[in-house]
Amino acid sequence: MTAGQALQFLLVAPGLEAALADFFVAVEQAGDTAKFHPHPFTAEEAARRCAYLGKDLYYVALLDRRVLGYGMLRGWDEGFDVPSLGIALHPKARATGLARALMTFLHAAAKVRGATKVRLKVYPDNTKALELYRSLGYRWIGEQGGQLVGILELEPKQTA
Repeated sequence: MTAGQALQFLLVAPGLEAALADFFVAVEQAGDTAKFHPHPFTAEEAARRCAYLGKDLYYVALLDRRVLGYGMLRGWDEGFDVPSLGIALHPKARATGLARALMTFLHAAAKVRGATKVRLKVYPDNTKALELYRSLGYRWIGEQGGQLVGILELEPKQTA
């Protein structure tokens, strides 16, 4: 990162289609979609995510108009009180602390939306992700489709 560049967390919106599509290509080429597959990682899906207007939340971590991370809180559209969280990082953004920062941001976004907990799924052999999730306080409550299901209780809202 050079002077003048600022890392931003932005809601996925019109104008980010090309940057998100480029990110999706990088994630696909890295083979990450074998472990993270909430939807197709195509240019068409990037356009759909950027035009999305529902209750679920989709964010990017953006540096100089380049998407380095992608995160989501899904399930509100289907009526769930506990959103499912998922993230993906650009291969060049790993081991930078961005995954932890994006997770912390998504926890705050869920809490502001009124969620008292979030859930996620992770494959047991995804050791780096497991280490991160454990360090953030996730506890494992079971298994679904060959993946561990984790829950994080969000801190209660502070009253002024």
